[in-house]
Amino acid sequence: MSQKQDVVIIGAGMVGACLALALAAQGRSVAVVDREPAPEFVPGSDYGLRVSAINRASQQQFEQLRVWQAMLEMRAHPYRAMQVWDAGSSGAIEFDAASIGEPDLGHIIENQVVQRALWEAMQADAQVTVLCPDELRYLDVGAQAVHVGLVSGARLSARLVVGADGAQSRLRELASIGVESRYYGQKATVATVKTQLPHEDTAWQRFLSTGPVAFLPLGDGSCSIVWSADDARAEEIRDMSDEEFKAALAEALDYRLGAVEQTSMRGIFPLRGSQADAYVKPRIALVGDAAHTIHPLAGQGANLGFQDAAALAAILAEEPRRDPGDLRLLRRYERARRGENVLMMRAMEGFRTVFGSEQPGLASLRGLGLNTASNFAPLKHFFTRQALGLGSTLK
Repeated sequence: MSQKQDVVIIGAGMVGACLALALAAQGRSVAVVDREPAPEFVPGSDYGLRVSAINRASQQQFEQLRVWQAMLEMRAHPYRAMQVWDAGSSGAIEFDAASIGEPDLGHIIENQVVQRALWEAMQADAQVTVLCPDELRYLDVGAQAVHVGLVSGARLSARLVVGADGAQSRLRELASIGVESRYYGQKATVATVKTQLPHEDTAWQRFLSTGPVAFLPLGDGSCSIVWSADDARAEEIRDMSDEEFKAALAEALDYRLGAVEQTSMRGIFPLRGSQADAYVKPRIALVGDAAHTIHPLAGQGANLGFQDAAALAAILAEEPRRDPGDLRLLRRYERARRGENVLMMRAMEGFRTVFGSEQPGLASLRGLGLNTASNFAPLKHFFTRQALGLGSTLK
């Protein structure tokens, strides 16, 4: 006998859990399926290697879901400025929250902290059933319901199933939704480091010809770094000793924070951009990385996923009596999100191409562009508000 739910979400990561809580707040019954629970948070433990720059729009979502305070109580750090400059030209720009009357530009939060706060909220919500450890085995989409079979043998039926199960989405595969994916020929190295000079609650990013390097401020004075580099350079970085890595990293940031004095273990992952051929089918929707992935140079991947969750929840809330699996309703979600996600993906690809070029003429143009934006206050304020997510219609 199958359990009946309004919505089944495959994937209890950051985006899937966010969506589950938003739908539960509408009074819908939600089942969430994942292979493993969110990791426990241990106060005083080493920082996780994967962090997200949570913008104001995402913060407002978390506040509405009553999980923001839990994140702050675990571990989160605001950044109040950004320094961005180009190694191949004189171009530079600084963003300052105070210039637009905001207390900060966002918060750097470990993914595991976001996941844990959302996980605990799901566990406490009577409208949410968490099935873990378990995973999707089969899918049967009918006219009135979708039937979901799990590896454990459990069966679920719902009017809508949502794939929030990442870039290698099993739901997307079973739904026969194709994906356009391109490998960027780059890998990102991540680590937590301590520097000679204080980070000043500032996010620092320098564009190199082989890829950008970013230092993101953490609460204990250390920085989470993301160093994206072409494959050959990434392999050199991977094979460095800790001392060689610290020296190369300080040089990559042009010694803005002095020497790199300590480093954690390193992680490395390939960089890809992708777009699902469709975000929706009858009784099926995709959100987050299951629908799209982008280059991390602007740190917006997680925020785009949270906006997916907000958009889908908002559209379903507008017509609470309507079948949530109705394709006409789901297409409203796809129209609301696909264009913005594709635009952001192409913009990041464009930045990567332009800033990765060593052609003298192009270097001069990008330097001129950065400096023009820096000196024209209305344009800089526009970019600042876009980074905060305040340019979105979803607030």
